[in-house]
Amino acid sequence: MNEGTSGDGAHAVRVLHLVTGGFTGGATQVAVQLTAAAMQSAAIEPLLVLRRKRHTDPARIAELQAASMPVRVVSGGLRGWTIWQVVRICRQFKPDVLVAHGFPEHLIGRIAGIIAGVPALVHVEHNSRERYTWWSRWQAHWLARRTARIVGCSQGVRARLLEMGFDPAQTVAINNGVKLAPFANADAIPFAQRTAQILMVARFARQKDHLTLIRALALLRERGLRPVLQLAGGGKARHRRAAQQLTAQLKLDDQVQFLGVVRDVPQRLMASRIAVLITHYEGMPLALVEAMAAGCAVVGSRVPGVREMIDDGVNGLLHAPGDAASLADALERLLRDDVLAARLGRTARSEAMAHYSLERMNADYESLCVSLARAS
Repeated sequence: MNEGTSGDGAHAVRVLHLVTGGFTGGATQVAVQLTAAAMQSAAIEPLLVLRRKRHTDPARIAELQAASMPVRVVSGGLRGWTIWQVVRICRQFKPDVLVAHGFPEHLIGRIAGIIAGVPALVHVEHNSRERYTWWSRWQAHWLARRTARIVGCSQGVRARLLEMGFDPAQTVAINNGVKLAPFANADAIPFAQRTAQILMVARFARQKDHLTLIRALALLRERGLRPVLQLAGGGKARHRRAAQQLTAQLKLDDQVQFLGVVRDVPQRLMASRIAVLITHYEGMPLALVEAMAAGCAVVGSRVPGVREMIDDGVNGLLHAPGDAASLADALERLLRDDVLAARLGRTARSEAMAHYSLERMNADYESLCVSLARAS
């Protein structure tokens, strides 16, 4: 546990992470992981601040508190009140660095940080397409002049930030990472012994494209292929209902399984040959990294955040976004060619283990925060 001083007796750098408390997206997962890692570091003294959402699960907060994680919860309602709550926390905690994750939290957090006099502000963009209006975009550029670093969670997101006009010298990429230990035994499960099913781990949301995947499954049936499709994830009820209605309409109920939220994702991935992430846009999808680490043959949509991870035909396959026929073609290749699928899975696993570890991500953020604190 962090005791507040570094190994040489100097004070640890106080880092406050502000993120949505929805627990459904990658931004929250990353902020929680960074806080947990910092608790074991002599260099960082962390504090996690969650912005309450309507669907924030109190049990998830209780889990963090039970693990002795330093966590505070602020209002998710009126933005001015939320900013004032974050200001008060900053004045109490006195962070050297405030890391604001995601939209609109990066606006809220940096405004609060400026009011509270936090020495260094960091904006972390977790998606390649956010709901910016002209006003929020103007705010983001104004705040950028008072921000030490802007971080894209992948090279694709950094490229998008540069397209939006942010300073290349100020804008960096730190790739997301995942816990690789749960996938340590993936090589012990021969590809031929895995189930020839398709697994997608993703919340039901407008960002994810479950409908194109279900339509592709119907096309595969016309081609004589009837694989089981497992859909794991929570999310919004209306998007799940739309997927269930389309499944019924296309008479695919015997093939499509709606699993809901599951806690055994690594085991399910390592038991499956094919994992997909069919999406309209991404930042850097942790679910795709986990599928690669599990040794699955992966298929993803050719969108920023995914296309930088999948080298088509080398470590996975890409399909044209929103195109069910293109997706069906990619899935058919894997279902009919076990040698290709196994080769792609091996390469994907090797790259995930080499480049997308949680330890590497933690080290990159720690190095950034320590350097900013020393420079401020």
